[in-house]
Amino acid sequence: MAKIVTYISESFEELKSNVTWPEWAEVQKFTIVVAVFSVVFALATWGVDELCAKAIAGIFNLIKS
Repeated sequence: MAKIVTYISESFEELKSNVTWPEWAEVQKFTIVVAVFSVVFALATWGVDELCAKAIAGIFNLIKS
């Protein structure tokens, strides 16, 4: 158990002293970029899904008639 406590303590010390954290403005900018990309990717996925659904429905309609 002491090893786990030591590991966690050393990890927090490493995060405080040796990690370079980005500025708050940079974090906000990247968050917006990720949010916009996520929306664009979701819309693209929805579009491809709709296109495939219509194509499959069309194929089944051809087979049915």
